[in-house]
Amino acid sequence: MQSNTGSTMTPAPPPQAVIMQLSMGAAVTQAIYVAAKLGIADILANGEKHIDEIARAADAHAPSLYRILRSLAPLGVFTETDKRIFANTPVSEVLRSGIPGSMRSSMLFMGEPWHYNVWADMLHSAKTGETAWKETHGEEVFEWLAKNPEASEIFNGCMSELSAGSAPAVVAGYDFSGIDTIADIAGGHGLMLSQILTANPTLKGILFDMEHVVNGAGEMLRSYGVEDRVRCISGDFFAEVPAADAYIMKHIIHDWDDERSIRILESIHRAMLGEGKVLLAEMVIPEGNDPHPGKMLDLEMLTSPGGIERTADEYAQLFEKAGFRLSRIVPTMSPLSVIEAVKG
Repeated sequence: MQSNTGSTMTPAPPPQAVIMQLSMGAAVTQAIYVAAKLGIADILANGEKHIDEIARAADAHAPSLYRILRSLAPLGVFTETDKRIFANTPVSEVLRSGIPGSMRSSMLFMGEPWHYNVWADMLHSAKTGETAWKETHGEEVFEWLAKNPEASEIFNGCMSELSAGSAPAVVAGYDFSGIDTIADIAGGHGLMLSQILTANPTLKGILFDMEHVVNGAGEMLRSYGVEDRVRCISGDFFAEVPAADAYIMKHIIHDWDDERSIRILESIHRAMLGEGKVLLAEMVIPEGNDPHPGKMLDLEMLTSPGGIERTADEYAQLFEKAGFRLSRIVPTMSPLSVIEAVKG
C-alpha cells in the first residue's frame, strides 16, 4: 500500500491478529519473570555474553533460555547483538539487583506462582465481586502474606521499588509549607516521610503502621537524618490514628473498597487537629477511553486486595461520606496525583 506521497505504508493488522497479540501478555509476564528470577541482567552487567555462558551462570537449559531471551529482545528487554549473543538494554538494566531504579522485586512479584495464578481466577471476581485472591488461596491477601514471609519480602520489595520512583515526584509536586506535623498513615519504613521532611526542614512527622513494620523503620529514618523529627506509632488505622494537622497516604486507599476506605478516612477526621487536610497520593482514573496505567492497576485491585482505582468524582464522593471536601488535585511528574481534601 502506498500513501499519496508515494511512501509505502504498513497495513493495519487484522482484528484477529490484534486480539491474539494482546492475549499473549501472559507469556510476556512469565518471560520477564524468568529473566528476573534467574538474574540474567546481573549476569550481563559487565557486557554481552553467549547464551551458553549465560545459561551456565544461571544454571539453566541453554536452548530453552535462548528462546525466552529471543522473545524479549523485540520488546526491548535485552538485545541479541550477534547470533546467540545477548546484552542488556536500558529496559533490561532495571532487572538488575541493588541498583537505583531496580524493578527486579516488582517483576518477581508479578510472576511468582502465588501471585500470577490469582489472575486465572479473575472470572470469579467478575461473577461475584469477591477477590480472586481468596478464591485461589482461601484467605485474603494481607492475611496470606502475614503467614508467608518469603512472599511478603518480595511484596515489600515491590512496594519499596514503586515508592522509590513515585515518592520524589510527590515531594516535588506538592507544597507542604504551612504544615506543622504530618502523619504518614501506613507509611511502611518511612521512605516518603523521610523525603518530605528532608525537603521541609521545619516539618515534624509521625510514621504510623503496624508494629512489626514501624519497628523496622529506624535504618531508613537514620539514613535521611530525620529520626529526631519522627515519632513512630503503631496501630490499626480502622480504629484510631494519632493526632496531626495533616495526613498523607500513598497507595493505601486504593487497596480498600468504599466502606473500608470511609472507615479509614473517618479515623483521620476524628483525630485531625484544627481544620487540617488529608493528602492521598494515588492515580486518578480519567473518564472515557483514554489510556492510563491506573486502568490496568485497577484489575490488580479487583483481583487481589478488593480495592479500586477511582476517578476524581469517585474520590469527591468518598471524601464527602467521611466528612471531608475534595479541594484540589495536584498532578505530579509520575502517574500519581496528590488528592487534597479538607474538613467539610
